[in-house]
Order: sequence, then C-alpha cells, then structure tokens
Amino acid sequence: MNLPTQMTAMTIQQYGKTPVQKQTVAMPMWGDDDVLVQVHSASINPLDFKIKNGDLKLILPFHFPLILGNDFAGVVAAVGKNVKNFAVGDEVFARTDTLRTGAFGQFIAIKAAHLAQKPSNLDFNESASLPLVALTAMQAFEKMGLKSGSKVLIHAGTGGLGGIAIQIAKILGLHVATTVSTANTAWVKTLGADEVIDYKKENFNEKLKDFDGVLDTLGGDTLLKSFEILKQGGKIISVAGMPTAQFADEWGLAWWKKMIFSLISAKIHKTARKYGASYEFLFMQPSGKRLESIKIWAEQGKLTPVIDQIFTFDNTQKALEYSESGRAKGKIIVKIQSVE
Repeated sequence: MNLPTQMTAMTIQQYGKTPVQKQTVAMPMWGDDDVLVQVHSASINPLDFKIKNGDLKLILPFHFPLILGNDFAGVVAAVGKNVKNFAVGDEVFARTDTLRTGAFGQFIAIKAAHLAQKPSNLDFNESASLPLVALTAMQAFEKMGLKSGSKVLIHAGTGGLGGIAIQIAKILGLHVATTVSTANTAWVKTLGADEVIDYKKENFNEKLKDFDGVLDTLGGDTLLKSFEILKQGGKIISVAGMPTAQFADEWGLAWWKKMIFSLISAKIHKTARKYGASYEFLFMQPSGKRLESIKIWAEQGKLTPVIDQIFTFDNTQKALEYSESGRAKGKIIVKIQSVE
C-alpha cells in the first residue's frame, strides 16, 4: 500500500462542548512494535464525550489537537519491524492504546499486543462495536472474582456496554439480572438476562438480594443502592463512579490526585463497609489476548453485536451527541472508510 503523508480526522482543539472538527492532519507515527491500521469503522463510547468534555483530564494527560475514538476495525496498512503476527491486508479490531486514541481518523497506530484479527463472520461495523465494551465486561467480571453460578447485576442492560456484558456473563455461566425500562424488558431476555427489573415500576434494591457482584454503569445513587443487594464479600465494579486512591496507585498518578480520589470516593467506601462489600473503579485496559477470546465467541455465535445506528464520518458530531443523550439501544457506529 502506498501510504499518504496526510489523512482526514475528527479533532478537538480544547476540552468542552465545542463540536469536533474535520481536519487534515499528519499521518500517525508508528514504531517497531506498532501496527498501522486503515480504519474502516469506529464506535462511539461514553468515554469519547467524557474525554471531549474534560471529565477525565485528571487521569488522562492528552494533548491538542486530539483525535477522539477508542475502538475500531480496519485493515493493516503497515507493520513495525518487530511485529510478526500481523501482515499488511489483515482485517483487525481493537481498543486503542490508552493514551493514543484516534479511531475517528482514516489511519491509526497501535501496539501489536493490543490488536487481534477481527471475527471472520462479522463486518467492520459489527467488529468495531465490540472491543471496548467486551473488554470492559471481561475485566469487570475478572475483578469481581466470579465463577459459574455466581449472581451479577448489570445496570442499564440496553446500553452499549450492558447488552454485551449480559451476553459475556452468560458465556461465563453467570446468573444475570439487569435494569431496563418497560419497553425493553423482553428484548434483554433475548440477550440472556435471567431477571429483568423494570426501573419504571420496581426498585432493584427491593427485588434482588444475595448477589455476588454488580457492574455499575450509572454511578450516583444507583451505585450506592447497589450495595444493598450484595452478599457479604460482594463487589461493585463501576465505570461511572468515582476513582479511588487504589486506582491512583495502580496508574502511578501524582500524590495529590490520590488524595482527591480518596476524598471523592469516601462515601462509596463507607457504604461498602456498611454492607461488608467492596468497591473498585474500572478504567479498562486494551488487550489483544482477550480480544482473541471475543473473536472466538463471536465466530461461535455466542456473542452478537448490538448496534443501534450507523453514522457517516461527516456526522461524527451527531453520533457523539446521540450517545450523550442516552437514548441508544446498543452501540453507535461511525463509518470512516466511506470518506475520501
């Protein structure tokens, strides 16, 4: 492939509500252990608008202009000299390197260790919908220490994460409860949910008990009430709650950030102690090895992508706004390759 020297990408110049801008930028630089991928499709995640709005600037030190986009599927365009398991032309999918986002661009560089061959039975849109949410679910269940037969509550079963997490939980042999609105109760049962709580009519903390774990995607009061359903020793893993001092240590963050996180998570930890449970904030990590398991599950028909809408590259801003509205039932895709 003859590689261009420039590409088109959707960028932000600063944190805030300012829309992403279509811009011509330099091609990504890739090193000896990297793979350069021509992006065909990317997916929208709440992480994108959280980064855009500056909600994560204490955790992630990005520089501007910044290309958003945290997972994708595409075709290998070039490989670094140390890369042995990928070749030009391979169809791949991945969650981007944590500090090297950029799926909303025509090309992206990524560590080979974070990449995997995409499922052979899925197209690029379907493949792009999986990496971040599937990896998040896998890592959450691992941190909970669940085994076959364990009971887990997955909040917001119709969300981009929820719909995939339900399926992965069933693959792992877990008993799954989830919360949804009235209109979606039957639908999440088709994904495998064993118990469905209609949050418009019922209080999950009054209907459920003796659960081993909770995957919290909502934070706030919902997170705090979730402790009420746990058995002694149960654990909440949250992607929407407050970071903790433990998280700051794991990420090697500055001492003052550790102090801030300790203070803002104090109420959550106090509630956890009250119920003999524990709490952990999760910021998922890319993993090519785990993606290989996800690929196999998809090819076996055990894991089915859940896609709400597909947007053109030029409508990336509308896709972000739709995601932030919370109305999506499944994942939102941006088709990149249609742009010349």
